[in-house]
Amino acid sequence: MEVYGIDNIKQVIDYFDKGEPLEQTIVNTREEFEKNLDFPEHDFSDVKGQEGIKRCMEIAAAGGHNIILIGPPGAGKTMLAKRLPSILPPMTLHEALETTKIHSVVGRVKDTGLMAQRPFRSPHHTISNVALVGGGSFPQPGEISLSHNGVLFLDELPEFKRDVLEVLRQPLEDREVTISRAKFTVTYPSSFMLVASMNPSPGGYFNDPNAPVTSSPAEMQRYLSKISGPLLDRIDIHIEVTPVPFEKLSEDRKGETSVDIRKRVTKAREIQTARFKESDTVHYNAQMSTKQIRKYCVLDEVSKQLLKTAMERLNLSARAYDRILKVSRTIADLEGVEEVNGSHISEAIQYRSLDREGWLG
Repeated sequence: MEVYGIDNIKQVIDYFDKGEPLEQTIVNTREEFEKNLDFPEHDFSDVKGQEGIKRCMEIAAAGGHNIILIGPPGAGKTMLAKRLPSILPPMTLHEALETTKIHSVVGRVKDTGLMAQRPFRSPHHTISNVALVGGGSFPQPGEISLSHNGVLFLDELPEFKRDVLEVLRQPLEDREVTISRAKFTVTYPSSFMLVASMNPSPGGYFNDPNAPVTSSPAEMQRYLSKISGPLLDRIDIHIEVTPVPFEKLSEDRKGETSVDIRKRVTKAREIQTARFKESDTVHYNAQMSTKQIRKYCVLDEVSKQLLKTAMERLNLSARAYDRILKVSRTIADLEGVEEVNGSHISEAIQYRSLDREGWLG
């Protein structure tokens, strides 16, 4: 389609009456799209301290792993989660078109037109099943579809109604949601990264003798048990977030930028794309089946013994085994290493806080 830009109505009249030439306006879609890729709204360079959590976020982004952050109020859980989309690999033009289509169905496309940044959705904990999954007389996409190719952030996870959280289980596995009505059925894609955060207890503080509010072990257990095992089963990384000390907060030094972290994440994703090129359903490590885990996460005797010892000493549950191997594979990919070794296993074991005895029993 040929498009001509004009400054005033006289130019239009002269064009039709006198045949005055107009200059054609040419927009290079790819060029315009790529312009906006490297300027994220939220940047990791703004985060003071929390180096361990940034590393955890990088691993989650590189392998597409779902992650849960556990920590007291004000530790920076929400701030870190908001910056996760900035380190995910840049959207391809195909992904941008697909994401824009979904948002346009509900009339949420901004003035910018084509979406260049990955979506970040953060619904309130009072959300209903329909609002999360989608529905209505003429089924509209819900929050999980609006998060497609991006991040769904559930802040204060135990505060969500249990039945709302349970509807997440199938979309997390299938990466799409089907809404059926009497006359027709609609399927919306929902391939998103789940990022959740929670306080470790109703009062917000855990094992802190100086805390303003403390909770008994029974209260804590009741609070944590609101998250079902099957949902927790789909979250690969659990990490504890501690408050940042004053020395770190008052530093003038800027941290590593999101663009720099994203380069490492993109490189690791490229390794995974090559690894799973024969598969139509698996594109990154978090999606690996048990069979693929056995194939791509082969351990030597030292690593096996390390994992066995850790599982026995830390009382890790059986569900943690496959998760540790998947995360280890991603850590190895970030290093550009072919084989998973003991150092990768050791780091991955640290990211299973909720599987330890005393958290969820």
